Amino acid sequence: MSEHISTPRTGAVGRRGFLAGAAAVAAAAATPALAGSAAASTASAARPNILLIVTDDQPKHTDWALQKTIGWIADQGVKFTNGHVATPLCAPSRSSVFSGRYAHNHGVRNNAASHSLDQHTTVQRYLKQAGYRTGLFGKYLNSWTLADNPPHFEEFALLQPAYTNANWNVNGTVQTINGYTTNIIKNKTLSFLDKAATDSRPWFAYVTPYASHGPRTPEAKYANVAVPAWNGRPSVPEADRSDKPAYIQNATGTLADGQQIRAEQLRTLLTVDDAVQAFRDKLAALGQLDNTLVIYIGDNGFGWGDHGWTKKSVPYSPAHEVPFYLSWPAGGLGSGTVDNRVVANIDIAPTILDAAGITPNTPQDGHSLLSGHSRDHLLVEWWKQGTGGTGPKTWASYVAKDKQYVEYYDLHTDATGAVSGTGQVTFREYYDLVSDPYQLQNLLHQATPAQEQALGIPALAAALAADRTA
Repeated sequence: MSEHISTPRTGAVGRRGFLAGAAAVAAAAATPALAGSAAASTASAARPNILLIVTDDQPKHTDWALQKTIGWIADQGVKFTNGHVATPLCAPSRSSVFSGRYAHNHGVRNNAASHSLDQHTTVQRYLKQAGYRTGLFGKYLNSWTLADNPPHFEEFALLQPAYTNANWNVNGTVQTINGYTTNIIKNKTLSFLDKAATDSRPWFAYVTPYASHGPRTPEAKYANVAVPAWNGRPSVPEADRSDKPAYIQNATGTLADGQQIRAEQLRTLLTVDDAVQAFRDKLAALGQLDNTLVIYIGDNGFGWGDHGWTKKSVPYSPAHEVPFYLSWPAGGLGSGTVDNRVVANIDIAPTILDAAGITPNTPQDGHSLLSGHSRDHLLVEWWKQGTGGTGPKTWASYVAKDKQYVEYYDLHTDATGAVSGTGQVTFREYYDLVSDPYQLQNLLHQATPAQEQALGIPALAAALAADRTA
């Protein structure tokens, strides 16, 4: 595991924690952080800019399409090898990015419930209140009304999700802009960055292209590009799924389906990679490359035919594991480190606020990645909206590096995210991720009480129950 240093920084605002991949863990006294409402604008020069890039439905193992991105943010920063999302669904995940909270705490339990997010808890609110110039470019939250301006963003180009000739809300004016939306997002972001030449305030740019979400339409120049061959992984041709829940037993995704989805995703991500390179070049030209904290993450993963599944929303690793990179040279994170802590999207807001020297006055479930905090497991949760359909039921999972325990429940949500049902456990899964990383053998299938005890299931069930109510 990478090791970490927590070091105080000079400056008028707050504590800065820093990582060092090859140094011993050291603790140092930290200056008290100021509350967000009292952050001093006079400290602008000491505070980093923040560039947060969130892609759509991007799973791990998409590095081929991101060579420029990885070359900058990961190879000259930190690559988190155990990056997850706490809910593998767009709006709940993005609300966790904004708030640093699990979905059961922020309330956006499904894609219809975006207006349930308390905007007072968001990282953009804290940053704007602390004197940051804030901008949003791309997708915001599912089910958000396009004409409604996103709160706490000073400048924005809000995309109604599409790849070409899309509708936008640009600083309060709804309009159609012709062109490929990833490039439009790139250009709007570059214009926002350009203003740093004459505006001395630190800035926060939330950049979120539609790639690699379906229909996965590539930019014309990448439409027919050849991608590396992929012949699946053991979870794709899994023939015997009798130990899985009924919706997985009935899943029909094939290797060919997975290959097509993967190829289409990679092609859309090539344009994202071009945009990230353009951001780097702009920051270098502005002299702001060193003191910009850059974070890159996917909002959830995606199945490439694993267990027959070609979507997200399931407890299996491809759905909740995501690429996760961070760079901040001025913060000691510019040399290339591999960090294998269990980290998640709930850690993004605490990290940003830590770097900016802001102490939130609303609760957060995540922890700053700039500290030495290391969790032994993560809660991953998902809710079924409504009572119809044949897909997954509501579930929650205890996810560690070496094991995963899953419970399904008789619960569902309405369009506001409110939960109803008996809460009864209807199905369980347990995987030894050391011997079975592709989750082929559910060890609870036909297990005896003695076998469950030997696996430690009672303790895992108790821990999961505690996580779900914390």
